Amino acid sequence: MAVATRMILRAAALAGLMFAAAAVPALAATEAMEPPEQHWSFEGIFGRFDKAAAQRGLQVYTEVCAACHSLKYVHYRDLRALGYNEEQVAAYAAQFEVEDGPDGNGEMYTRPAEGRDPFVSPYPNDKAAAAANGVAPPDLSLMYKARENGANYMYGLLVGYVDAPEEVEMTPGTYYNLYFPGHAIAMPQTLFDGGVEYEHGPEATKEQLAHDVVTFLAWAAEPKLEHRKATGVAAILFLLVLTGLLYATKRKVWADAH
Repeated sequence: MAVATRMILRAAALAGLMFAAAAVPALAATEAMEPPEQHWSFEGIFGRFDKAAAQRGLQVYTEVCAACHSLKYVHYRDLRALGYNEEQVAAYAAQFEVEDGPDGNGEMYTRPAEGRDPFVSPYPNDKAAAAANGVAPPDLSLMYKARENGANYMYGLLVGYVDAPEEVEMTPGTYYNLYFPGHAIAMPQTLFDGGVEYEHGPEATKEQLAHDVVTFLAWAAEPKLEHRKATGVAAILFLLVLTGLLYATKRKVWADAH
């Protein structure tokens, strides 16, 4: 899970905001199209995260999104829930540096990140992020929950870049996106066929990359989703059994009474 060199080269290209940041005035009165419906393994009462897809999504986030966007509510140790062991988590975290201290001399120092640390942000603070991008790119930790129809919306936004119609005049620094309100978005297209090299898994098409990173971001927003669903199902089954027992008891009591 090494951080690819292309991540640094893309930093300038990723200066736009992701998922609705830095929105520009709408073009005419046009409305965004409904995002395409996708199948997501984590939907439904029995839904579970596709861990292989989420792991590939982590790679996409690392090589593409992390150049501008933070995940400040996710800790490296949380990756164990995606199937990584302690050594793998430690190796991934150690690629990044965090400020710590003060030491015995009262000085701050940097060290490799550890499992207990939150994901390292690409900028030291919001002002630095805004200075580099015009406005600070949004944190992606809760983006899945922040948008209606979040998974499909994020997927559509990532794959929705097309050439603007001839009759539409784009504001400089904006890009035409089918699924963004007003269609003019400040973030350039970031996913391309083969833009990330998967060691294993399906072909890295633009659509596959988008599907995988959205799966990862959905997990980042709700890492306890599977546990909550399992608890809910167990509670429903318990109540059904209890209801059956109470009904049988009622019939027995009233049968004896008559």
